[in-house]
Amino acid sequence: MEKAINRQQVLLQHLNPSASSFSSHQNNSALSASACLAGDSAAYQRTNVFGDDVVIVAAYRTALCKSKRGGFKDTYPDDLLAPVLRAVIEKTNLNPSEVGDIVVGTVLAPGSQRASECRMAAFYAGFPETVPVRTVNRQCSSGLQAVADVAAAIKAGFYEIGIGAGLESMTTNPMAWEGSVNPRVKQMEQAQNCLLPMGITSENVAHRFGVTRQEQDQAAVESHRKAAAATASGKFKDEIVPVATKIVDPKTGDEKPVTISVDDGIRANTSVSDLGKLKPVFKKNGTTTAGNSSQVSDGAGAVLLMKRSVAMRKGLPILGVFRTFAAVGVDPAIMGVGPAVAIPAAVKSAGLELHDVDLFEINEAFASQFIYCQKKLELDPQKINVNGGAMAIGHPLGATGARCVATLLHEMKRRGKDCRFGVVSMCIGTGMGAAAVFERGDGVDELCNARKVETNSLLSKDAR
Repeated sequence: MEKAINRQQVLLQHLNPSASSFSSHQNNSALSASACLAGDSAAYQRTNVFGDDVVIVAAYRTALCKSKRGGFKDTYPDDLLAPVLRAVIEKTNLNPSEVGDIVVGTVLAPGSQRASECRMAAFYAGFPETVPVRTVNRQCSSGLQAVADVAAAIKAGFYEIGIGAGLESMTTNPMAWEGSVNPRVKQMEQAQNCLLPMGITSENVAHRFGVTRQEQDQAAVESHRKAAAATASGKFKDEIVPVATKIVDPKTGDEKPVTISVDDGIRANTSVSDLGKLKPVFKKNGTTTAGNSSQVSDGAGAVLLMKRSVAMRKGLPILGVFRTFAAVGVDPAIMGVGPAVAIPAAVKSAGLELHDVDLFEINEAFASQFIYCQKKLELDPQKINVNGGAMAIGHPLGATGARCVATLLHEMKRRGKDCRFGVVSMCIGTGMGAAAVFERGDGVDELCNARKVETNSLLSKDAR
Protein backbone atom coordinates (compact mmCIF):
# COMPACT_ATOMS: atom_id res chain seq x y z
CA MET A 1 0.00 0.00 0.00
CA GLU A 2 2.82 2.41 0.86
CA LYS A 3 4.35 1.94 -2.60
CA ALA A 4 1.01 2.73 -4.24
CA ILE A 5 0.62 5.93 -2.18
CA ASN A 6 4.17 6.99 -3.08
CA ARG A 7 3.45 6.47 -6.77
CA GLN A 8 0.35 8.64 -6.46
CA GLN A 9 2.27 11.39 -4.69
CA VAL A 10 4.93 11.50 -7.42
CA LEU A 11 2.22 11.83 -10.04
CA LEU A 12 0.39 14.52 -8.08
CA GLN A 13 3.56 16.61 -7.86
CA HIS A 14 3.41 16.89 -11.65
CA LEU A 15 -0.32 17.64 -11.67
CA ASN A 16 -0.51 20.25 -8.89
CA PRO A 17 -0.13 23.93 -9.92
CA SER A 18 3.12 25.65 -8.94
CA ALA A 19 3.38 27.67 -5.76
CA SER A 20 4.19 30.84 -7.77
CA SER A 21 0.71 30.86 -9.30
CA PHE A 22 -1.48 29.78 -6.42
CA SER A 23 -1.56 30.19 -2.67
CA SER A 24 -0.29 27.53 -0.32
CA HIS A 25 -3.84 26.91 0.89
CA GLN A 26 -5.08 26.33 -2.64
CA ASN A 27 -2.22 23.92 -3.32
CA ASN A 28 -2.95 21.81 -0.24
CA SER A 29 -6.64 21.46 -1.01
CA ALA A 30 -6.34 20.64 -4.71
CA LEU A 31 -5.21 17.02 -4.98
CA SER A 32 -4.10 14.33 -2.56
CA ALA A 33 -3.11 10.67 -2.63
CA SER A 34 -5.48 8.06 -1.21
CA ALA A 35 -5.77 4.30 -0.84
CA CYS A 36 -7.77 2.36 -3.42
CA LEU A 37 -9.97 -0.70 -3.03
CA ALA A 38 -7.45 -2.93 -4.82
CA GLY A 39 -4.74 -2.24 -2.24
CA ASP A 40 -1.12 -2.17 -3.38
CA SER A 41 -1.81 -3.47 -6.87
CA ALA A 42 -1.03 -0.45 -8.99
CA ALA A 43 -0.27 -2.65 -11.98
CA TYR A 44 -3.84 -3.97 -11.99
CA GLN A 45 -5.69 -2.43 -14.90
CA ARG A 46 -8.97 -3.26 -16.60
CA THR A 47 -8.05 -3.33 -20.27
CA ASN A 48 -11.61 -3.95 -21.42
CA VAL A 49 -14.72 -1.82 -21.29
CA PHE A 50 -16.65 -2.22 -18.03
CA GLY A 51 -19.73 -3.70 -19.68
CA ASP A 52 -17.62 -6.23 -21.58
CA ASP A 53 -16.35 -7.92 -18.42
CA VAL A 54 -17.07 -11.65 -18.39
CA VAL A 55 -18.97 -12.30 -15.17
CA ILE A 56 -20.31 -15.29 -13.30
CA VAL A 57 -23.92 -15.00 -12.18
CA ALA A 58 -24.38 -18.54 -10.83
CA ALA A 59 -22.14 -21.43 -9.77
CA TYR A 60 -23.44 -24.67 -8.32
CA ARG A 61 -22.29 -28.23 -7.73
CA THR A 62 -23.59 -31.54 -6.55
CA ALA A 63 -22.37 -33.03 -3.33
CA LEU A 64 -19.21 -35.08 -3.92
CA CYS A 65 -19.54 -38.73 -3.00
CA LYS A 66 -17.13 -41.61 -2.62
CA SER A 67 -16.69 -43.66 -5.76
CA LYS A 68 -18.30 -47.14 -5.69
CA ARG A 69 -19.36 -46.73 -2.05
CA GLY A 70 -21.01 -43.33 -1.80
CA GLY A 71 -24.33 -41.71 -2.50
CA PHE A 72 -23.89 -41.62 -6.29
CA LYS A 73 -22.63 -45.17 -6.82
CA ASP A 74 -25.87 -46.07 -8.65
CA THR A 75 -26.38 -42.74 -10.44
CA TYR A 76 -25.81 -42.39 -14.18
CA PRO A 77 -23.34 -39.67 -15.17
CA ASP A 78 -25.96 -37.72 -17.15
CA ASP A 79 -28.20 -37.74 -14.08
CA LEU A 80 -25.34 -36.10 -12.15
CA LEU A 81 -24.88 -33.31 -14.70
CA ALA A 82 -28.51 -32.49 -15.42
CA PRO A 83 -29.38 -31.09 -11.94
CA VAL A 84 -26.55 -28.51 -11.93
CA LEU A 85 -27.33 -27.44 -15.51
CA ARG A 86 -30.97 -27.00 -14.50
CA ALA A 87 -30.02 -25.11 -11.35
CA VAL A 88 -28.04 -22.33 -13.06
CA ILE A 89 -31.05 -21.66 -15.32
CA GLU A 90 -33.85 -21.96 -12.76
CA LYS A 91 -32.11 -19.96 -10.04
CA THR A 92 -31.46 -17.07 -12.45
CA ASN A 93 -34.77 -17.30 -14.36
CA LEU A 94 -32.77 -17.34 -17.58
CA ASN A 95 -34.36 -18.52 -20.79
CA PRO A 96 -32.25 -21.61 -21.64
CA SER A 97 -32.50 -20.85 -25.36
CA GLU A 98 -30.28 -17.79 -24.77
CA VAL A 99 -27.26 -19.95 -23.85
CA GLY A 100 -24.71 -19.90 -26.66
CA ASP A 101 -22.84 -23.06 -25.66
CA ILE A 102 -22.40 -25.59 -22.87
CA VAL A 103 -18.83 -26.81 -22.38
CA VAL A 104 -18.31 -29.76 -20.02
CA GLY A 105 -14.96 -30.78 -18.59
CA THR A 106 -14.69 -34.55 -18.23
CA VAL A 107 -11.76 -36.97 -18.14
CA LEU A 108 -12.24 -40.71 -17.83
CA ALA A 109 -15.17 -41.72 -20.05
CA PRO A 110 -14.71 -42.52 -23.74
CA GLY A 111 -14.95 -39.21 -25.57
CA SER A 112 -17.86 -39.85 -27.90
CA GLN A 113 -19.91 -41.61 -25.22
CA ARG A 114 -19.45 -38.84 -22.68
CA ALA A 115 -20.23 -36.20 -25.30
CA SER A 116 -23.55 -37.97 -25.94
CA GLU A 117 -24.26 -38.23 -22.21
CA CYS A 118 -23.67 -34.50 -21.78
CA ARG A 119 -26.02 -33.70 -24.65
CA MET A 120 -28.62 -35.96 -23.06
CA ALA A 121 -28.15 -34.22 -19.71
CA ALA A 122 -28.81 -30.84 -21.34
CA PHE A 123 -32.14 -32.14 -22.63
CA TYR A 124 -33.00 -33.55 -19.20
CA ALA A 125 -32.25 -30.11 -17.74
CA GLY A 126 -34.69 -28.37 -20.08
CA PHE A 127 -32.40 -26.95 -22.76
CA PRO A 128 -33.81 -26.83 -26.29
CA GLU A 129 -32.16 -28.62 -29.20
CA THR A 130 -30.79 -25.27 -30.44
CA VAL A 131 -28.25 -25.06 -27.58
CA PRO A 132 -25.01 -26.91 -28.48
CA VAL A 133 -22.88 -28.96 -26.10
CA ARG A 134 -19.24 -30.07 -26.23
CA THR A 135 -16.71 -31.64 -23.90
CA VAL A 136 -13.12 -30.71 -23.05
CA ASN A 137 -10.40 -32.80 -21.44
CA ARG A 138 -7.33 -31.32 -19.80
CA GLN A 139 -7.16 -33.97 -17.09
CA CYS A 140 -7.73 -32.62 -13.58
CA SER A 141 -8.22 -29.03 -14.78
CA SER A 142 -10.99 -29.94 -17.23
CA GLY A 143 -13.75 -28.21 -15.25
CA LEU A 144 -11.71 -25.02 -14.94
CA GLN A 145 -10.73 -25.27 -18.61
CA ALA A 146 -14.42 -25.44 -19.52
CA VAL A 147 -15.07 -22.22 -17.60
CA ALA A 148 -12.04 -20.55 -19.23
CA ASP A 149 -13.13 -21.69 -22.71
CA VAL A 150 -16.58 -20.18 -22.23
CA ALA A 151 -15.09 -16.94 -20.88
CA ALA A 152 -12.77 -16.72 -23.90
CA ALA A 153 -15.63 -17.34 -26.32
CA ILE A 154 -17.72 -14.61 -24.72
CA LYS A 155 -14.75 -12.25 -24.83
CA ALA A 156 -14.25 -13.08 -28.51
CA GLY A 157 -17.87 -12.27 -29.26
CA PHE A 158 -18.94 -15.78 -30.30
CA TYR A 159 -21.90 -15.53 -27.92
CA GLU A 160 -22.93 -13.52 -24.84
CA ILE A 161 -24.02 -16.29 -22.45
CA GLY A 162 -22.45 -19.71 -21.84
CA ILE A 163 -22.07 -22.47 -19.27
CA GLY A 164 -18.78 -24.03 -18.18
CA ALA A 165 -19.37 -27.31 -16.37
CA GLY A 166 -17.61 -30.40 -15.10
CA LEU A 167 -18.62 -34.05 -14.68
CA GLU A 168 -17.00 -37.23 -13.43
CA SER A 169 -18.37 -40.55 -12.30
CA MET A 170 -15.32 -42.47 -11.13
CA THR A 171 -17.71 -45.27 -10.21
CA THR A 172 -18.77 -45.65 -13.84
CA ASN A 173 -15.37 -44.89 -15.37
CA PRO A 174 -12.44 -45.89 -13.14
CA MET A 175 -8.92 -44.76 -13.98
CA ALA A 176 -7.42 -47.24 -16.45
CA TRP A 177 -5.36 -47.34 -19.65
CA GLU A 178 -7.14 -48.95 -22.59
CA GLY A 179 -5.23 -50.66 -25.34
CA SER A 180 -1.48 -51.09 -25.82
CA VAL A 181 1.24 -48.50 -25.25
CA ASN A 182 3.41 -47.30 -28.13
CA PRO A 183 6.86 -48.95 -27.64
CA ARG A 184 8.45 -45.70 -28.80
CA VAL A 185 7.73 -44.32 -25.33
CA LYS A 186 10.78 -46.20 -24.04
CA GLN A 187 13.05 -43.95 -26.10
CA MET A 188 12.13 -40.76 -24.26
CA GLU A 189 12.12 -40.30 -20.49
CA GLN A 190 9.64 -37.44 -20.49
CA ALA A 191 7.17 -39.50 -22.50
CA GLN A 192 7.69 -42.45 -20.15
CA ASN A 193 6.99 -40.21 -17.16
CA CYS A 194 3.59 -39.34 -18.63
CA LEU A 195 2.63 -42.92 -17.77
CA LEU A 196 3.72 -42.77 -14.13
CA PRO A 197 0.97 -43.47 -11.60
CA MET A 198 -0.06 -40.19 -9.99
CA GLY A 199 0.90 -41.54 -6.59
CA ILE A 200 4.47 -42.08 -7.77
CA THR A 201 4.66 -38.44 -8.88
CA SER A 202 3.52 -37.53 -5.37
CA GLU A 203 6.33 -39.61 -3.90
CA ASN A 204 8.76 -37.88 -6.27
CA VAL A 205 7.65 -34.45 -5.04
CA ALA A 206 7.91 -35.48 -1.39
CA HIS A 207 11.39 -36.95 -1.89
CA ARG A 208 12.80 -34.21 -4.10
CA PHE A 209 11.53 -31.30 -1.99
CA GLY A 210 11.67 -32.81 1.48
CA VAL A 211 7.98 -32.95 2.36
CA THR A 212 7.65 -35.23 5.40
CA ARG A 213 4.98 -37.82 6.20
CA GLN A 214 4.08 -35.83 9.33
CA GLU A 215 3.48 -32.69 7.27
CA GLN A 216 1.32 -34.58 4.79
CA ASP A 217 -0.82 -36.22 7.45
CA GLN A 218 -1.26 -32.90 9.26
CA ALA A 219 -2.41 -31.25 6.03
CA ALA A 220 -5.00 -33.99 5.55
CA VAL A 221 -6.29 -33.52 9.09
CA GLU A 222 -6.63 -29.79 8.51
CA SER A 223 -8.52 -30.40 5.26
CA HIS A 224 -11.05 -32.64 7.02
CA ARG A 225 -11.34 -30.27 9.99
CA LYS A 226 -12.10 -27.25 7.81
CA ALA A 227 -14.49 -29.16 5.54
CA ALA A 228 -16.36 -30.55 8.55
CA ALA A 229 -16.66 -27.07 10.06
CA ALA A 230 -17.92 -25.64 6.76
CA THR A 231 -20.50 -28.42 6.47
CA ALA A 232 -21.67 -28.00 10.07
CA SER A 233 -22.08 -24.25 9.66
CA GLY A 234 -24.08 -24.67 6.45
CA LYS A 235 -21.57 -22.92 4.17
CA PHE A 236 -21.84 -25.48 1.40
CA LYS A 237 -25.63 -25.15 1.22
CA ASP A 238 -25.18 -22.06 -0.96
CA GLU A 239 -23.36 -24.05 -3.64
CA ILE A 240 -24.73 -27.62 -3.43
CA VAL A 241 -27.76 -28.64 -5.49
CA PRO A 242 -29.61 -31.60 -3.92
CA VAL A 243 -29.84 -34.56 -6.31
CA ALA A 244 -32.74 -37.01 -6.17
CA THR A 245 -31.41 -40.46 -7.04
CA LYS A 246 -31.37 -44.05 -5.82
CA ILE A 247 -29.22 -46.45 -3.80
CA VAL A 248 -29.25 -50.10 -4.85
CA ASP A 249 -28.63 -52.81 -2.27
CA PRO A 250 -25.84 -54.97 -3.80
CA LYS A 251 -27.15 -58.10 -2.09
CA THR A 252 -30.89 -57.87 -2.74
CA GLY A 253 -31.04 -55.45 -5.67
CA ASP A 254 -33.64 -53.41 -3.84
CA GLU A 255 -33.73 -49.72 -4.80
CA LYS A 256 -34.11 -46.97 -2.23
CA PRO A 257 -34.93 -43.40 -3.32
CA VAL A 258 -32.60 -40.83 -1.72
CA THR A 259 -31.74 -37.15 -2.02
CA ILE A 260 -28.01 -36.45 -1.81
CA SER A 261 -27.04 -32.98 -0.56
CA VAL A 262 -23.95 -33.49 1.64
CA ASP A 263 -20.38 -34.48 0.74
CA ASP A 264 -19.95 -37.98 2.14
CA GLY A 265 -16.15 -38.30 2.29
CA ILE A 266 -15.51 -35.83 5.11
CA ARG A 267 -14.27 -37.36 8.36
CA ALA A 268 -14.52 -34.81 11.15
CA ASN A 269 -12.62 -36.96 13.66
CA THR A 270 -9.58 -37.66 11.49
CA SER A 271 -6.35 -37.40 13.52
CA VAL A 272 -2.65 -37.47 12.78
CA SER A 273 -2.27 -40.59 14.90
CA ASP A 274 -4.97 -42.40 12.92
CA LEU A 275 -3.48 -41.41 9.59
CA GLY A 276 -0.04 -42.44 10.81
CA LYS A 277 -1.24 -46.05 10.97
CA LEU A 278 -1.94 -46.18 7.23
CA LYS A 279 0.64 -47.85 5.00
CA PRO A 280 2.10 -46.13 1.91
CA VAL A 281 0.21 -47.10 -1.23
CA PHE A 282 2.66 -46.49 -4.06
CA LYS A 283 6.14 -47.06 -2.63
CA LYS A 284 7.32 -49.43 0.09
CA ASN A 285 9.04 -46.78 2.18
CA GLY A 286 7.03 -43.90 0.80
CA THR A 287 4.91 -41.24 2.46
CA THR A 288 1.81 -41.08 0.24
CA THR A 289 -1.16 -42.93 1.71
CA ALA A 290 -4.90 -43.16 1.08
CA GLY A 291 -5.33 -40.73 3.98
CA ASN A 292 -3.16 -37.91 2.63
CA SER A 293 -4.33 -38.18 -0.99
CA SER A 294 -7.45 -36.84 -2.68
CA GLN A 295 -10.54 -39.00 -2.59
CA VAL A 296 -11.82 -40.84 -5.66
CA SER A 297 -15.25 -39.31 -6.15
CA ASP A 298 -18.40 -38.79 -8.21
CA GLY A 299 -19.87 -35.34 -8.83
CA ALA A 300 -20.67 -32.46 -11.17
CA GLY A 301 -20.70 -28.67 -11.24
CA ALA A 302 -21.83 -25.83 -13.51
CA VAL A 303 -20.92 -22.15 -13.86
CA LEU A 304 -23.09 -19.64 -15.75
CA LEU A 305 -21.11 -16.85 -17.43
CA MET A 306 -22.15 -13.83 -19.50
CA LYS A 307 -21.14 -10.32 -20.45
CA ARG A 308 -21.55 -7.88 -17.59
CA SER A 309 -23.78 -5.65 -19.75
CA VAL A 310 -26.13 -8.60 -20.32
CA ALA A 311 -26.23 -9.43 -16.61
CA MET A 312 -26.97 -5.82 -15.75
CA ARG A 313 -29.71 -5.60 -18.38
CA LYS A 314 -31.33 -8.72 -16.92
CA GLY A 315 -30.93 -7.47 -13.36
CA LEU A 316 -28.89 -10.51 -12.32
CA PRO A 317 -26.60 -10.28 -9.28
CA ILE A 318 -22.94 -10.72 -10.20
CA LEU A 319 -21.18 -13.40 -8.17
CA GLY A 320 -17.74 -12.87 -9.66
CA VAL A 321 -15.69 -11.57 -12.58
CA PHE A 322 -13.47 -13.85 -14.65
CA ARG A 323 -10.13 -12.08 -15.00
CA THR A 324 -7.39 -14.37 -16.34
CA PHE A 325 -6.44 -17.98 -16.96
CA ALA A 326 -3.09 -19.71 -17.45
CA ALA A 327 -2.11 -23.29 -18.28
CA VAL A 328 1.56 -24.27 -18.04
CA GLY A 329 3.74 -27.31 -18.56
CA VAL A 330 6.07 -28.87 -15.96
CA ASP A 331 8.14 -32.05 -15.57
CA PRO A 332 5.71 -35.02 -15.79
CA ALA A 333 7.66 -36.85 -13.06
CA ILE A 334 6.68 -34.16 -10.54
CA MET A 335 3.40 -33.05 -12.10
CA GLY A 336 2.10 -31.92 -8.70
CA VAL A 337 4.21 -28.76 -8.78
CA GLY A 338 1.99 -27.35 -11.53
CA PRO A 339 0.14 -24.79 -9.37
CA ALA A 340 3.46 -23.28 -8.22
CA VAL A 341 4.10 -22.30 -11.85
CA ALA A 342 0.55 -21.65 -13.05
CA ILE A 343 -0.53 -19.37 -10.19
CA PRO A 344 2.21 -16.74 -10.67
CA ALA A 345 1.54 -16.78 -14.43
CA ALA A 346 -2.20 -16.15 -14.01
CA VAL A 347 -1.73 -13.56 -11.28
CA LYS A 348 0.85 -11.66 -13.33
CA SER A 349 -1.47 -11.72 -16.34
CA ALA A 350 -4.11 -10.02 -14.18
CA GLY A 351 -1.61 -7.28 -13.31
CA LEU A 352 -1.52 -8.39 -9.68
CA GLU A 353 1.00 -9.63 -7.13
CA LEU A 354 0.52 -12.80 -5.09
CA HIS A 355 -0.11 -10.75 -1.96
CA ASP A 356 -3.07 -9.07 -3.68
CA VAL A 357 -4.94 -12.39 -3.73
CA ASP A 358 -7.26 -12.86 -0.77
CA LEU A 359 -8.30 -16.50 -1.21
CA PHE A 360 -6.89 -19.56 -2.96
CA GLU A 361 -8.63 -22.82 -3.91
CA ILE A 362 -5.76 -25.18 -4.71
CA ASN A 363 -6.77 -28.74 -5.49
CA GLU A 364 -5.34 -31.18 -2.97
CA ALA A 365 -4.47 -33.99 -5.36
CA PHE A 366 -1.87 -35.10 -2.83
CA ALA A 367 -0.74 -33.53 0.41
CA SER A 368 2.87 -33.61 -0.81
CA GLN A 369 2.27 -31.35 -3.81
CA PHE A 370 -0.20 -29.14 -1.96
CA ILE A 371 2.36 -28.44 0.77
CA TYR A 372 5.14 -27.89 -1.76
CA CYS A 373 3.13 -25.32 -3.71
CA GLN A 374 2.13 -23.47 -0.55
CA LYS A 375 5.75 -23.28 0.60
CA LYS A 376 7.19 -22.46 -2.81
CA LEU A 377 4.86 -19.50 -3.29
CA GLU A 378 5.10 -18.49 0.40
CA LEU A 379 1.31 -18.32 0.65
CA ASP A 380 -0.49 -17.52 3.87
CA PRO A 381 -2.10 -20.80 5.06
CA GLN A 382 -5.07 -18.77 6.30
CA LYS A 383 -5.91 -17.90 2.69
CA ILE A 384 -5.82 -21.41 1.23
CA ASN A 385 -8.71 -23.89 1.06
CA VAL A 386 -10.46 -22.23 3.99
CA ASN A 387 -13.33 -24.73 3.74
CA GLY A 388 -11.18 -27.80 3.18
CA GLY A 389 -10.05 -29.39 -0.06
CA ALA A 390 -9.97 -32.57 -2.12
CA MET A 391 -8.43 -34.74 0.61
CA ALA A 392 -11.69 -34.28 2.53
CA ILE A 393 -14.30 -33.22 -0.02
CA GLY A 394 -13.17 -35.35 -2.95
CA HIS A 395 -11.68 -35.04 -6.44
CA PRO A 396 -14.01 -36.09 -9.29
CA LEU A 397 -11.42 -35.29 -11.95
CA GLY A 398 -13.46 -33.45 -14.58
CA ALA A 399 -15.73 -31.73 -12.06
CA THR A 400 -13.09 -30.42 -9.64
CA GLY A 401 -12.49 -27.13 -11.48
CA ALA A 402 -16.18 -26.22 -11.51
CA ARG A 403 -16.48 -27.29 -7.87
CA CYS A 404 -13.58 -25.06 -6.86
CA VAL A 405 -15.01 -22.06 -8.72
CA ALA A 406 -18.34 -22.47 -6.93
CA THR A 407 -16.68 -22.87 -3.53
CA LEU A 408 -14.36 -19.89 -4.07
CA LEU A 409 -16.97 -17.43 -5.33
CA HIS A 410 -19.52 -18.20 -2.63
CA GLU A 411 -16.86 -17.78 0.05
CA MET A 412 -15.74 -14.48 -1.49
CA LYS A 413 -19.34 -13.29 -1.46
CA ARG A 414 -19.65 -14.14 2.24
CA ARG A 415 -16.48 -12.20 3.07
CA GLY A 416 -17.56 -9.11 1.15
CA LYS A 417 -15.27 -6.08 1.01
CA ASP A 418 -12.45 -7.90 2.80
CA CYS A 419 -12.04 -10.27 -0.15
CA ARG A 420 -11.57 -8.92 -3.66
CA PHE A 421 -9.40 -11.38 -5.63
CA GLY A 422 -9.40 -15.18 -5.61
CA VAL A 423 -7.49 -17.92 -7.44
CA VAL A 424 -8.43 -21.47 -8.44
CA SER A 425 -5.56 -23.80 -9.35
CA MET A 426 -4.65 -27.45 -9.73
CA CYS A 427 -1.93 -29.77 -10.94
CA ILE A 428 -2.58 -31.83 -14.06
CA GLY A 429 -1.56 -35.39 -14.93
CA THR A 430 1.29 -35.75 -17.48
CA GLY A 431 2.92 -32.60 -16.11
CA MET A 432 0.90 -29.39 -16.28
CA GLY A 433 -0.74 -26.82 -14.07
CA ALA A 434 -3.67 -24.44 -14.48
CA ALA A 435 -4.87 -21.36 -12.61
CA ALA A 436 -7.55 -18.70 -13.01
CA VAL A 437 -8.03 -15.34 -11.27
CA PHE A 438 -11.49 -14.17 -10.22
CA GLU A 439 -12.70 -10.90 -8.76
CA ARG A 440 -15.60 -10.55 -6.35
CA GLY A 441 -18.69 -9.43 -8.21
CA ASP A 442 -19.20 -6.13 -6.41
CA GLY A 443 -15.49 -5.40 -6.05
CA VAL A 444 -15.37 -3.13 -9.10
CA ASP A 445 -17.53 -0.10 -9.77
CA GLU A 446 -18.29 1.38 -13.16
CA LEU A 447 -15.84 4.18 -13.92
CA CYS A 448 -18.52 6.82 -14.32
CA ASN A 449 -16.26 9.65 -13.07
CA ALA A 450 -13.54 9.15 -15.70
CA ARG A 451 -13.09 12.42 -17.61
CA LYS A 452 -13.59 12.06 -21.34
CA VAL A 453 -10.52 13.27 -23.22
CA GLU A 454 -9.92 13.76 -26.92
CA THR A 455 -6.14 13.25 -27.02
CA ASN A 456 -4.15 10.02 -26.77
CA SER A 457 -2.03 11.12 -23.81
CA LEU A 458 -4.07 9.24 -21.24
CA LEU A 459 -3.16 8.86 -17.61
CA SER A 460 -5.47 5.83 -17.35
CA LYS A 461 -6.53 3.27 -19.89
CA ASP A 462 -9.94 3.34 -18.19
CA ALA A 463 -10.48 6.91 -19.37
CA ARG A 464 -10.75 5.84 -23.01
